[in-house]
Amino acid sequence: MLTLAAYFPITNPTLIFFVVLCIILFAPIIMGKLRIPHIIGMVLAGVLVGKYGLNILERDNSFELFGRVGLCYIMFLAGLEMDTEGIKRNSSRFLIFGTLTCFVPLIMTYFMAMWLLDYSSPSSFLLGCIMASNTLIAYPIITRYGLQRNSSVSLSVGSSMISLFMALVMLAGLTASHSNLNIQHSTLSLLLFWLWFLLKIALFCAGSFLLIPRVTRFFLRRYSDAVMQFIFVLSVMFLSAALTEAIGLEAIFGAFFSGLILNRYIPHVSPLMNRIEFIGNALFIPYFLIGVGMLINVRTLFEGTHMLWIVGLIAFFGTFGKAVAAYLSSLLFKLPKAEGNMMFGLTSAHAAGAIAMIMVGMRIEVAPGQYLVTDDMLNGVVIMILVTCIVSTMMTEHAAQQIILRDNGQRTTDNTTSQTPEKILLCVKYPEIAPQLLELAIMMRNTKLNNELVALNVVYDDQNSSNHRKQGLQLLEQLQQQASASDVRMVTQVRLATNIANGIKHAFRETGASDIIMGMHVHTDNNPKFWGEFIQSLYNGLNRQIVLTRFVQPLNTLRRIQVCVPSRAEFEPGFQRWLERLCRMSGNLDCRIQFHGRHESLILIREYVNNRHPNVRGEYTYMAHWNELPKLAENIREDHMFVVVTARRGTISYKNAMDRLPNELMQHFSGKNLMIIFPDQYGETKDESMTFTEAQHHEESSIYDWLLKKLNKTH
Repeated sequence: MLTLAAYFPITNPTLIFFVVLCIILFAPIIMGKLRIPHIIGMVLAGVLVGKYGLNILERDNSFELFGRVGLCYIMFLAGLEMDTEGIKRNSSRFLIFGTLTCFVPLIMTYFMAMWLLDYSSPSSFLLGCIMASNTLIAYPIITRYGLQRNSSVSLSVGSSMISLFMALVMLAGLTASHSNLNIQHSTLSLLLFWLWFLLKIALFCAGSFLLIPRVTRFFLRRYSDAVMQFIFVLSVMFLSAALTEAIGLEAIFGAFFSGLILNRYIPHVSPLMNRIEFIGNALFIPYFLIGVGMLINVRTLFEGTHMLWIVGLIAFFGTFGKAVAAYLSSLLFKLPKAEGNMMFGLTSAHAAGAIAMIMVGMRIEVAPGQYLVTDDMLNGVVIMILVTCIVSTMMTEHAAQQIILRDNGQRTTDNTTSQTPEKILLCVKYPEIAPQLLELAIMMRNTKLNNELVALNVVYDDQNSSNHRKQGLQLLEQLQQQASASDVRMVTQVRLATNIANGIKHAFRETGASDIIMGMHVHTDNNPKFWGEFIQSLYNGLNRQIVLTRFVQPLNTLRRIQVCVPSRAEFEPGFQRWLERLCRMSGNLDCRIQFHGRHESLILIREYVNNRHPNVRGEYTYMAHWNELPKLAENIREDHMFVVVTARRGTISYKNAMDRLPNELMQHFSGKNLMIIFPDQYGETKDESMTFTEAQHHEESSIYDWLLKKLNKTH
């Protein structure tokens, strides 16, 4: 150990950069297993490798340079992602809620810090500014539930931007007032100082509003080169940041302000926006977050209860202030309780903005050698971020489910899903099951629409890709002949991909498909896992219906289809789509279909079948709990098809018991005809888009699930 310690801390710039890249690569994977926001993961990694942790890295000039860039980048992206038009349309409500969610936690935190923590007035005000802002860390949950247009969500998004803007303006004033320690604090000098300071801000804002749009329009019209556009945007950001520093403001205000101005010129779905986010998320922002962690002295956490007292007070008063603002606003606007819960959940998290502001405070010198932010305050804010992110995520998830359950009638009678254009994508690989997959697709398609089928074979791009491509073409040619014999139009496609799941997702979007039908892998000697190599990545990254099948005997010999329906399945947006497909299949096979589920679900299923498919012979059996799934195996015969309607993690019908589905199916349903359906979900597919508040990488299983399985085995 002593010999190894002699090599640390690493001072070689090349090795430092290598270690940082390893952290950026592996931190999201580890944090995904722990269900911890990736922003906190980067900070914790910095703590681990810094001088107060294992002392692996030295915080050299690269952390200072990339840290400043990442700090500006965070605030620039915050400005770019603001919905300025939405704020303009509902300005009065946004302004009321934005003012409350800014000043209520600010005032509470300010007096708490002065009276209970004995902080100075400037330090208390800085802490209040941090708690006044918030980051929409839980917004991806809203997308998953399809509640983007909900009134409480719109209010939360708009007010978050307003409160962040107000907090940055107040922080700018605090920074400017401490920029010169020798200022004469007489009434006249203070008055002149603030007048001159406000005049400089006004001149900067006016000049930016006049010049930046004109220069941006001129440049973007004449130059379409991707690199030039990216460099131009970054130049505008850093010029604005430098100018704000010159007039006594912090650089983050200029970066945020330039993002607001460029907002309308860089659409959220444009390639330029994708490049800006990609570079920031891949390098600058993680580098900054790791550098923040390296400054945190973890030893203070073990010096007694003082640190716990600080963290508890900061987290409680900041969160309580956001709760008061949210529920008071919901009362003023006469919104239901669920909307109040949603407003509190979305506005209670602190992440990127809080880190940016605490780093600004660390550079504000209040006296020679003394800075506005102490080690205790820095550690308290970072731990507070972790606590509030967890609270925000849990509350938003709970509120989203409340709203969906409350809107029962509206959701269950919505026919938009079943009426959307139909095009089935057939993913084939194994010749032994491909003909049956095509037969299944023909049975599930709408014969009245007579839309074409799309058959896809994705070939892994390796040294054997040429031979595999020839085999894929031969397989697709055979399927096309089979489809022609059934008078069904079908187009075929073979594509190379280094990632099979991504190849399927790209083909899905290119063809405009609505469903995917594919077989479960049959060569267990190559991959013993139940899902195979890429199925989890596919259903996590694609929000449309995916049907996985395993055939033991031909389809036309089936006598019964047994369907296991989870509770609350009727609230999912894809409810009618999978039900329609199964009814068509049952009707074409002329076999019975038996649904197992809760009474609430069965009533709606019976009504749908009787109204839409009166000739289908449906049976409806009560199943109290998902844990009864193994019991159904006793009634599944060789000529039955067992169908499991499952759910993606975090959706309204998902339950923890579904984590055991692969093991239960392998144990109790081996050697039987099987179909697994992942229904449609709200939200667009993520593919290659990500923001600084939401990681692109998500883990399907967590370390807590693994520990639970181990505990169950020991008992």
